[in-house]
Amino acid sequence: MNADRLARLRYLVMLWISGCIALGAVTWACFALRCGMATTSFIYLMVIVLLSFLDSFVSSTVFSIFCAGCLNYFFTAPLFSFRVAHTQDFLALATFLITSHAITALVRHTRRLGEAQREQARLLDLTHDTILVTDMTRVISYWNRGAEELYGWKREEAIGKVAHQLLQTIFPVALDDINEQLSRTGRWEGELVHTKRDGSKVVVASRWSLQRSESGRPLATLVTNNDISERRRAEDELRRSQAEYLAEAQRLSLTGSFGWRVSNGELFWSDQSFRIFGYDPEITPSREMVLQRTHPDDVARVKQLFEQAATTGRDFDFQHRLLSPDGSIKHLHVVAHAVIDEQGSHKFVGAIQDITAATLADEQLREAQTELARMSRVMALGELSASIAHEVNQPLAAIVTSGAACLRWLGHATPQPDEVRACVQNMMANGKRAGEIVRRIRTLTKRDTPQKMRLGLNEVVTEVASLVQHQVLTHRVKLRVKLACGLPRLAADRIELQQVILNLVINGIQAIDETDDGLRELLIETRQDEDGWVVVAVQDSGPGIKAENVNHLFDPFFTTKSDGMGMGLSICRSIIEAHGGRVWASSHAARGAVFQCSLPALGESDLTEPARCR
Repeated sequence: MNADRLARLRYLVMLWISGCIALGAVTWACFALRCGMATTSFIYLMVIVLLSFLDSFVSSTVFSIFCAGCLNYFFTAPLFSFRVAHTQDFLALATFLITSHAITALVRHTRRLGEAQREQARLLDLTHDTILVTDMTRVISYWNRGAEELYGWKREEAIGKVAHQLLQTIFPVALDDINEQLSRTGRWEGELVHTKRDGSKVVVASRWSLQRSESGRPLATLVTNNDISERRRAEDELRRSQAEYLAEAQRLSLTGSFGWRVSNGELFWSDQSFRIFGYDPEITPSREMVLQRTHPDDVARVKQLFEQAATTGRDFDFQHRLLSPDGSIKHLHVVAHAVIDEQGSHKFVGAIQDITAATLADEQLREAQTELARMSRVMALGELSASIAHEVNQPLAAIVTSGAACLRWLGHATPQPDEVRACVQNMMANGKRAGEIVRRIRTLTKRDTPQKMRLGLNEVVTEVASLVQHQVLTHRVKLRVKLACGLPRLAADRIELQQVILNLVINGIQAIDETDDGLRELLIETRQDEDGWVVVAVQDSGPGIKAENVNHLFDPFFTTKSDGMGMGLSICRSIIEAHGGRVWASSHAARGAVFQCSLPALGESDLTEPARCR
């Protein structure tokens, strides 16, 4: 038997002995005073009730049986006997036992309820939350220790006061609306502002629960408040910091944000958006203000995008220009995402970025690339100077020969006008031929923007082949040209396409010069692949491409030549990709390297193909 059980047993023994002594004293007094059974029973009940507060049901039963025995022995005929002579006495004794058990049971229940309430009150006082109970008129009936610590009023000072008057509550909505929701759902949650005893303000997260009777009648409201003042100040500070950082980030990135509610046309701009459009932040933005700043050439397109977005409710992404009052032009990139708000209305949330600097940089980059391409062509023509001189000298020599023949025919005793006419026609044809050669060279060296036109690939290859004839002869290279019949036409810039093929041919000739054996061949071939694209391939018999260089051949400034700049192949790739095509290189199975370019076709056959197609 452990110590607790032993102590409990000792307590019960002492309680029963003390109770029986007390009840014995009551019995002696009542018997001495000749009290009746009813009086004695009433006095017994009072003593039993008092004793029941000290222990449980077992003790109450023991005392009830002891008192019933005393009543039977001392106050029921025959006296000093446990025999019951009359039926009514037996009923009286039974009634006493039942009554004593019932009363003591009620006492124990009441005691347990009181203990539970005291325990609950103690627990509520232990919590740091503010807990109060109000009746249906909002009068405070309970005020825990947390409420005392938060608001400053003691329990006795707060109980009996109207809660929202004592605390000077600031409600987020009307109090009638809160009461209506509380009555309808039995709950309400929200943030309230209270005034403490010292006059300072506190923000609390408040939760109200309606307590009802078993019949459903509202009885009271349990209110639990949590102090969120510090959290609210921290959140406000965080929002201010985020707003400052966002504003600074938008300013640095030249990006503004906006919102557009489609139903009423309202626009919301960030400070950076006002700066981009050049308006005062104090005014209310509108679509008219946007159109007023839009470049006249873009107004119709911007209007159409506004109407399309409002009708379809889809995301949009577009670029347009602004014309400022000072005449400067800005380039904007506008992107927006469509969302649906709580009311089911469509609105757009988006960003406006000033891309003027990037656009100007792109234009300068394109100009630089164009100039670099032109310089590459000039360098290539420098490589072909001997070929060019040879090509020009041929028609000039023919003109001189035809002129001398004219003089001979005119010096005869009988002039021959038909022969003279034939010589003059030959001179004119060779003059045109020389002019065409000069035109091609001037076009290749001319700085101009690309002009795409319909042309045949075979025609471009033939023109390049004629330019490199003397070059291949000088380097003892055998040039073969294989042109496919019926190739579809391309939409391309003739000069840029000539530059690409010319660069590949010169690279092939230089690669062949690196070999010492007798096989010196260069093949230019055109074909159409299985996807319908037109392909030109330049194959040389040089040393081929090292495996580690394959992926870097078209990188800017990468070269395997001691005197190379590393820009020729990079320019070729830029030109082909600008035409929507692809360029690649590989080592040939037999020997040498193959450079290939594929370009999308227009689908219409080239009717000007030369006769030497395969």
